[in-house]
Amino acid sequence: MPKPGTITAVKGFRDVLPEESRRWRELEAVAAEVFGAYGFGEIRLPVVERTELFARSLGEATDVVEKEMYTFVDRDEASLTLRPEATAGVVRAYLENGLVTSDPTVRLFYRGPMFRRERPQRGRYRQFYQIGAEIFGRDDALVDAELLVMLTRYLDAVGARATLELNSVGDARCRPAYRDRLRAFARAHLDALCADCHRRAERNPLRLFDCKVETCRAVLLRAPRIADNLCDACRTHFDEVRALLDRQGVAYVLRPELVRGLDYYVRTAFELVAEGLGAQNAVGGGGRYDGLVAALGGPEVAGVGFALGVERLAMATGTTARSDARVRVAVLPLDARAVPPALALATRLRDEHWAVALEASGRSLKALLRSADRRGARLAIIIGEDELRTGRATIRDLAQRRDVKDALPLDAAAAELSRRLDALDEAAPARSTDA
Repeated sequence: MPKPGTITAVKGFRDVLPEESRRWRELEAVAAEVFGAYGFGEIRLPVVERTELFARSLGEATDVVEKEMYTFVDRDEASLTLRPEATAGVVRAYLENGLVTSDPTVRLFYRGPMFRRERPQRGRYRQFYQIGAEIFGRDDALVDAELLVMLTRYLDAVGARATLELNSVGDARCRPAYRDRLRAFARAHLDALCADCHRRAERNPLRLFDCKVETCRAVLLRAPRIADNLCDACRTHFDEVRALLDRQGVAYVLRPELVRGLDYYVRTAFELVAEGLGAQNAVGGGGRYDGLVAALGGPEVAGVGFALGVERLAMATGTTARSDARVRVAVLPLDARAVPPALALATRLRDEHWAVALEASGRSLKALLRSADRRGARLAIIIGEDELRTGRATIRDLAQRRDVKDALPLDAAAAELSRRLDALDEAAPARSTDA
């Protein structure tokens, strides 16, 4: 517990410490590799946008806009908002930077923090991080299926065990009639619905599915399903997406009650859910948003994309798929005279792209070795009085708890260690837990 008077992080905001950061970097690196193979380029967006961008794109009747956005008035009286999601910002950038004319079918991916004032819970924070991807200028079923294939390949690459849930949410031709049916259902069950659901039923019935109240969710399980109200064009599109996924062996579960929580989605909608994450088990989701570009002032350009929550994705993967760069060598100067050659050796090793820990002098050898072991170092290079006199560094194999027989000349230690380290690492047994 922090001491009284200590300044702590704001509720719902947290620090991401090095061990977790390593896992996040791995998730991001694999995303860049997999998405790049599908033709995506990275875009980096500002975290602050004009409030109007989200009011127009997400819908003023959504919980995000009504309750969850961090909005403030700037000194020039402009209303600004910390981005609660990134798709609207990607569309703004697509229009503002002329991609809509120079590269109308561009594929973009992003990563970074989002902000929503939700109730903090396991894996969900008020500042949270996402990895996402968007495709513009394509309205065919093939590109929906391609995106979902890419997404499942990415999840496989990072070791995430998630289930793809799939639905179609219709479009402007068939959804109005479905809204009317859903509104009529809600009016018939008002006594069992919360006050927020009463309001949603009149303003935008699809928002009923945003409700987190368990009694409301139980009632809505009996509500009409949009899958039963699709027009012929939407049904054909959805059937084609499913057929393509089936041909590729992509597993999915049909979820007829799935309705994405933002106004801009049409047709294909999906979520990814994983076990062991609690009641809020979604790792990510997305779908098609063919009207969003036009709603933000552009031409009629189709779009489809997804976003993954990095915190929940890291929880679903458990371990990283690949090894990250860790401390491999610890350089241990035993006294002040050993500091200059220790720094020179550590610098040469780092120039050879090894991760090196350089400890402070003035402590006992036992304390220095204990520190090197905590850092996960594979080898320790000891430089003390004897080593300075002979000009040869003592090498301690920390996995086997013994000195390497052949001491290395200080002036050639970096080059020699670069040749030896991989071989030693492959041949070493599991690290002992004995002192």
